[in-house]
Amino acid sequence: MNFWRSLVGKLWITIICLVAVVLITLGLFLLPYIDSNFANSGAIKRLFLYTCMIGFSLTTFFALFLFTKITQPMQQVIEAANNIRKGEYGTRLKLMTSDEIGQLATSFNHMAAELEANIRSLNHEKAHLSSVLRSMSDSVITFDTEGNAILTNPHGQHLLEAWAGLDGEEAEGEEAGTKLAAAALAVPAPLRTLFAQTLSEGRDQRANVHVRQGAWSVHMAPLYVENQIRGAVAVLRDVTEEVRLEKMRTDFVANVSHEIRTPLSMMQGYSEALLDGMATSPEESSELVQVIYDESLRMGRLVKDLLDLARMEAGYTDTAKAEVNMSELLERIFRKFSVRAKERDIRLTLEKPDGILLLKAADEDKLEQVLTNLLDNAFRHTPAGKAIAIAAGHTVLEGRRYLEIVIRDEGVGIAEEDLPFIFERFYKADKARVRGESGGTGLGLAIVKNIVEAHRGLISATSKVGEGTAFTLRLPVEKQ
Repeated sequence: MNFWRSLVGKLWITIICLVAVVLITLGLFLLPYIDSNFANSGAIKRLFLYTCMIGFSLTTFFALFLFTKITQPMQQVIEAANNIRKGEYGTRLKLMTSDEIGQLATSFNHMAAELEANIRSLNHEKAHLSSVLRSMSDSVITFDTEGNAILTNPHGQHLLEAWAGLDGEEAEGEEAGTKLAAAALAVPAPLRTLFAQTLSEGRDQRANVHVRQGAWSVHMAPLYVENQIRGAVAVLRDVTEEVRLEKMRTDFVANVSHEIRTPLSMMQGYSEALLDGMATSPEESSELVQVIYDESLRMGRLVKDLLDLARMEAGYTDTAKAEVNMSELLERIFRKFSVRAKERDIRLTLEKPDGILLLKAADEDKLEQVLTNLLDNAFRHTPAGKAIAIAAGHTVLEGRRYLEIVIRDEGVGIAEEDLPFIFERFYKADKARVRGESGGTGLGLAIVKNIVEAHRGLISATSKVGEGTAFTLRLPVEKQ
């Protein structure tokens, strides 16, 4: 710090100027008097000069004393305050005096200690809040009154970036990039209505929003500061799976009701016909009874398949795993369906290696059920004059050996949009529903998938409408 701009420097200059004015004034009045009235005027003038020098020396000494006692401690206080301003909250003063400067230093140290403790507490709370937000699986986003995002957790930031493209889908090039960057910091389009309601009504709002293929449950609450709304905080939970499961549950109830209602109606109708004596001959009575019996068998198959599927999905698949000769199993299945192929005028072929295809740990009965269901579906959807092929061989996926079985038909095929759902329960109850002579329950492919997954295997399907469908079954050769 410049001495001449300090308090002591200004005070010293003021004293020097005052002493100089006094001495000059005295000199102007005394020097002529001394020259005219004193014989030894030179000695008096020297005495006057010595007095001036001593005066200037004393003022300088007192100025330096004041600089040491006042300016230097104040300089330390200023330096310590600047350090705290820069974030060095551990700065303390070491002035051990009993005057006002010492009291100022004590108060400063106490203030710095309190400030450091408060800052540490705030940082701890901030870190704790940040950890809580990061650990939350829900998305948390805080907006100000202008709609700008001011605080998010990682899930919320990812959601903002994903939803920012909803406003910029029609833009192109640099304009699209600018819009996306701006939208990533603003209220996304799906939340704007809820955000406006929260600010206008000043209370919590709840809603479900659907974005692209996802569903989100949103709870938005206003943020108050001194009884004024300063923004809103939104908590978003991905409920896509819950919505999908609820839809599956609803569809399941509807499909089961549909599947059971048809045979029940037929059984009730034919029973009433028998009770009303509408059968005029034993042959007609026998025919009505046969229909009732067939429908009861169909209901029995439906209930059995539902129970089996429920047990499989609950993890209670009863499998007696042992070494299975898949070559013999495939030949047995081929012979079983050869008769049906001749009756339907369908070419059935089997291709497999010359060697023996073995699975070290598998349930032969369950695998026979899988192959039977797949071939039964192929026959029900393949018209006369077409072909169904069974091909088997080995393949290696991710360093693991699999037995690969492909069942390919030349049937009506499956639409591309329906392929992801063919392994769900009652798939045949949708628009692709086809009833064959076997009167299936619509649970076959769901059971097939569960059996294959119980063997740690994989199953997939490819299809093209009008050309046919191919089911690819891969079973691990080695014991899992």
